[in-house]
Amino acid sequence: MQGTPQEVDPADRWVLDPDTGQYRLDLAPRVPGPRAAPAGPLPDAPPPGGRAARRRGAGAARSRRRRALKWTAGAAALVLVAGCGGALFLYEHFNDNITAVKVQLGDEAERPQPAGDAMNILVLGTDSREGLGSSYGDAGSTGHADTTLLFHIAKDRSNATVVSIPRDLMVQIPDCQSGDKRIPGEARAMFNTSLGQDGRDPGCSWKTVEKLTGIRIDHFVMVNFDAVKTLSTAVGGVEVCAAKDINDPDSHLRMAKGKHLVQGDEALAFVRTRHAVGLGGDLTRIPLQQQFLSSMIRAVKSGDTLTSPAKLWNLANAATKALTVDSGLNTVDHLKNLALDVSKVDTKHITFATVPVLDDPQDKNRLALKQPDAGRLFSMVAGDRSLTDAPAPQDPAASPAAGPTPSASAAPAVDPKTVPVTVRNGTGTPGRAQQTVDRLRAAGFTKAATAANAGATAASSIGYPAARAGQAAALATALGLPATALKEEPGAGAKDPLVVLLGKDATATAAATAAGAVPTEAPKDLQRVEADDAGLCAK
Repeated sequence: MQGTPQEVDPADRWVLDPDTGQYRLDLAPRVPGPRAAPAGPLPDAPPPGGRAARRRGAGAARSRRRRALKWTAGAAALVLVAGCGGALFLYEHFNDNITAVKVQLGDEAERPQPAGDAMNILVLGTDSREGLGSSYGDAGSTGHADTTLLFHIAKDRSNATVVSIPRDLMVQIPDCQSGDKRIPGEARAMFNTSLGQDGRDPGCSWKTVEKLTGIRIDHFVMVNFDAVKTLSTAVGGVEVCAAKDINDPDSHLRMAKGKHLVQGDEALAFVRTRHAVGLGGDLTRIPLQQQFLSSMIRAVKSGDTLTSPAKLWNLANAATKALTVDSGLNTVDHLKNLALDVSKVDTKHITFATVPVLDDPQDKNRLALKQPDAGRLFSMVAGDRSLTDAPAPQDPAASPAAGPTPSASAAPAVDPKTVPVTVRNGTGTPGRAQQTVDRLRAAGFTKAATAANAGATAASSIGYPAARAGQAAALATALGLPATALKEEPGAGAKDPLVVLLGKDATATAAATAAGAVPTEAPKDLQRVEADDAGLCAK
């Protein structure tokens, strides 16, 4: 019996657009009515060429349809998955599902320098249980940053690095603006309170990550608990592995040793469990989440998903309903453009890593950055350096469009290990001197050290004795400072160190990506997971 328009599955409404040769979703209601008389031969008239020709024609049409559908689906696929969710977006039909927030980031001069053709996306997994009943999250929680990922996509799209930021990490949260409300910052607070606490919106987490890492964020995506349930179900389940039997009464996960295909509530329980695996803390849960996300990426990018209109529809519908983005990603068109970039990255060149941390000296139940390892990792991401064996991107300073900085063109060959450097903070933002020292040490300036803070100053500078002009030029190159930042100090002795005074422009300077300042190797013992590793098991 002929169904009504409401009974037609939208996944079956893919039609070939004769103008573009691509498949699209036809969501217009199908109202039965008289059909127009055909302009050509009757529908049952045999085409010329006989039965064999008809078979060849039908086979060619099916082949073209498969190729077109696979190309269209692959180009439109976007994978941005957090510990409690992820997203894949398709056509304009889903625009109404998307919730957008206009973030207010303050003074542009205080932000890190733009990433250029590279892209950095902040993925926030909130523990809000709004609309999910009483089974998930903390009762009365406003939705803190339960899981946070900094998703870096290389400028040449050859690789991606996904950095996990632990929720228990102690950080400085800057002042931020949420709507009409000005929210004061905190000199020392858990990272997860950068969202939700005192009304903080995702823009507050955005500013906190930029202050913490010196890496400029381009967009954010925020998802809730429901996303991992709906997305894992939409792809038909996500394969995970347990190295031992798991029985966690807190997350309600009961899982026998071995591999399992999880979806819905079981998938959510898997990414939330921590008390029954490893050491029982958040640092144990992060690798487990990375295993799940890697498997989710493989499932979404698989041929079974990309060639299935029904699965693509289900994924898009589930993801956009669970999604909040910044105003720069508020339409499917914007998301589709981002998807084109993400889909170019081979899974074997996607690396998950956790920010190097250690127990906080003031509170053993909290975490602090482990330096200089954390600074080295941040510098690699800011400098677009892959954590895999993907080809290294071309040095931006070598690009004719970019051109060398004045200091780079004049800098002589200098052994950075022989250069004593003192760094003073005049930015007004605590921690900038140490961050700069960490980056300089990672670049080979092992004699770099901090000194007392200076009064607030606008522009960064390097003071140097007359006899050490060459070393000063090399230091300016490493920091990405122009030649105009070099200041000869007539009263300085030949053995005095070079003095770096960080001004308010140092937020950009700290993330300088001059070739000599970007480490080529990741920190030793860096926790990492490769997205193409299907043999990972939760321990």
